[in-house]
Amino acid sequence: MGNSLRVAVAHALGGERPLSAAGRVAETLVVLCLAGLIGSVMVKSVPSMTPSALAIADGVWGIAAVAFTLEYLLRLWTASIAGGHGRFGYALSFPGLTDLAAAGPYWLWVSGLLAPEVAEVASLFALCKLARSVPALRVIVVVLRNEARTLGSAILALCMLLVIASGIMFLIEHGAQPQVFDSIPTALWWGIVTIASVGYGDIVPITTWGRIFGGVVIVCGITTIAIPVGILATGFYQELRRNEFIVTWRMLADIPLFHGLEATRIAGIVRHVKSQFVPERQVVVRRGEPADAMFIILSGEVEVDVQPTPVRLHRGQYFGEIGLLKDVERTATVTTVTECQLLTLDVADFRRLIEQYPDIKASIERVAEARLQALRATPPSG
Repeated sequence: MGNSLRVAVAHALGGERPLSAAGRVAETLVVLCLAGLIGSVMVKSVPSMTPSALAIADGVWGIAAVAFTLEYLLRLWTASIAGGHGRFGYALSFPGLTDLAAAGPYWLWVSGLLAPEVAEVASLFALCKLARSVPALRVIVVVLRNEARTLGSAILALCMLLVIASGIMFLIEHGAQPQVFDSIPTALWWGIVTIASVGYGDIVPITTWGRIFGGVVIVCGITTIAIPVGILATGFYQELRRNEFIVTWRMLADIPLFHGLEATRIAGIVRHVKSQFVPERQVVVRRGEPADAMFIILSGEVEVDVQPTPVRLHRGQYFGEIGLLKDVERTATVTTVTECQLLTLDVADFRRLIEQYPDIKASIERVAEARLQALRATPPSG
């Protein structure tokens, strides 16, 4: 009984997608407590708040701290089941430290070990708990880890430019402004705001050569900063494409048309398809139009306008193959009933697919022939 309860709690707190009912409840409570904690800390920092408002903020912070303390203890209790390196490994991991940051500062403040301002600011690190609830935030960590070497080289080049430019500006301006550019460390502040194109204006060159050199540094700073930005942008794009590939692969593997195919074959097919979302009550293909693609339904429902009774297709089924196989115009109008996620296979990729995979071609041809026979058997209207 005790072990089964621990497993149930571990699954509820685990955050695996898709979430169970208990997991959704747990995640909702965590987000609400997190919002209450951050809101109360912000309210407490406002000098003009009334004593009653501050008392309410203290109460909300205390409730959130109790909830996060309970969550932290439950995660410690289930750490050996949830994976990782047990309780000690969880306590020293990044998720464990952020869970502790959500609860610990409040109790340190209550016990007098932390000043209230320090405890409040320390509690803000609880926002890192969102990384567990929002999987997309994990992409940032993955990209930084993957691009660490190239990003480090770009940052090193930026630091070299900063130090050299600040030293030269100190040499140029020190004689004209000995109080402003009194040392290279002071000139570093000018270099930072100049290279970052912030330009606070508290330290500026006044000599002709200083202004000319400052303009050169601004241009060099823009180009140098663009390097790490480009590295991160490329890394994000590649990681998102990789995640999209994995999701599409899993969806394709569940479609009956591709059952029995090896993983490498499905991976090859993924490279040919394109995913798109179509709102409800939208025409996807229209009778009489040129056939330029086949569509596979990943989610949702569409209606094929055939007489006398329209046909509805669901997840895992496909349409648009007749026009591509027979090289004819569309034989029916297809409209979405609900919002749909479709995989699109254009005519060139479709022909390449059926050439590479004869078994898929045979399956599609059987379905297309059955649909054509049903159309021929339909009595003409009027």
